[in-house]
Amino acid sequence: MDTSGCIFCRIANGQIGAAKVFEDKDVVAFLDIAPVSDGHCLVVPKGHYPTLDQCPPEALARIGQVAVAVARAAIAVTGADGYNLLCNNGRAAGQVIAHAHVHVIPRRLNDGLFDKWPSYQYPAGLIEQLAGKIRQKVKDDLD
Repeated sequence: MDTSGCIFCRIANGQIGAAKVFEDKDVVAFLDIAPVSDGHCLVVPKGHYPTLDQCPPEALARIGQVAVAVARAAIAVTGADGYNLLCNNGRAAGQVIAHAHVHVIPRRLNDGLFDKWPSYQYPAGLIEQLAGKIRQKVKDDLD
């Protein structure tokens, strides 16, 4: 797979500079160049995986460890009241760069970010039907 056009691969291998906040052999974390809040960082595996579900378990574990450490640091530095860990997977979910990554977004009370959650109610019987089908797929995947 040719990843030479992937901006995150190029950041990970040092071809493009970034305001890095952490780096090891598996993961790089850096400030987002189009942040939604001060301290907004991206945590990116160095291996090229288009979406999070395509990452091997050890890469997922490391992404999670680093994301939590970056969140704690960003909270301490910015004085934020909380944070979001956000991962868009696929274009329909808002993923712009086809390389798995997690956003660490420091938040302040009443900051206006994500104020409206577009929730709805399931029609009668659908919640049980979906739960059963999803439960079986999860079981099949983990067995």
